Amino acid sequence: MSGNRRKAFLVSAAVVGGAMLMTACQDTATDTGAAQGSSSAASTAPSASSTAGSGQGTDKGSDATTGKGNGTKDGAGSGSGADTGNGKREPVGQVCGANDISWSTRSETQAGGYILVIAKAKSGITCVLPAALPTVAFGSDGTQAGPAEQSVGRQITLSGSTTAYAGVNPKSADGNGGKELDSIIVAVGDNDPDPVSLPVGTITVEDPIVTNWHTSPADAVPFG
Repeated sequence: MSGNRRKAFLVSAAVVGGAMLMTACQDTATDTGAAQGSSSAASTAPSASSTAGSGQGTDKGSDATTGKGNGTKDGAGSGSGADTGNGKREPVGQVCGANDISWSTRSETQAGGYILVIAKAKSGITCVLPAALPTVAFGSDGTQAGPAEQSVGRQITLSGSTTAYAGVNPKSADGNGGKELDSIIVAVGDNDPDPVSLPVGTITVEDPIVTNWHTSPADAVPFG
């Protein structure tokens, strides 16, 4: 082989070898980059199991919130309501205070004579008279009326023109005993901080009784 041919062969071999070397380097770089890209994607993208776990966590949290709401509602219905007298409790909203109510009284002759207490919510107020006796007291010694009915009534929501009635018999005992008074003190339950004094004229008080709240005055007659 002549020197020129040998020289040309070596140059050609060197060029081919360099090209192969460059191709190999590029393939290596490509493989490495792909591997790194795959690794990065694998670490970044959530797995099916982690996605499912995330979804389950969200659903559980949502259910817990809903459960809490239902728990509050059910609790109000079964644990914190007013006793209806038949083993059940009714949920109570904003309970009326005596200062939420416009009061009036009327003398009635039925059942030997009694005082009809009339209650309406003041303008713009909505509140609940619980299923319990109104608290009615007499005189400076606070003589309190007992129940005229065997069981408590139903709660009444006062709003707008809705009216509640309770009948008070100041003297359920026979005989000529008792004390003369001219007003009664009315509250919505024993814990009402703002009882009101209502004028009723002169009455004789002895063993007084009071009915539950009713939406009809005919149901509020205090038969002893």
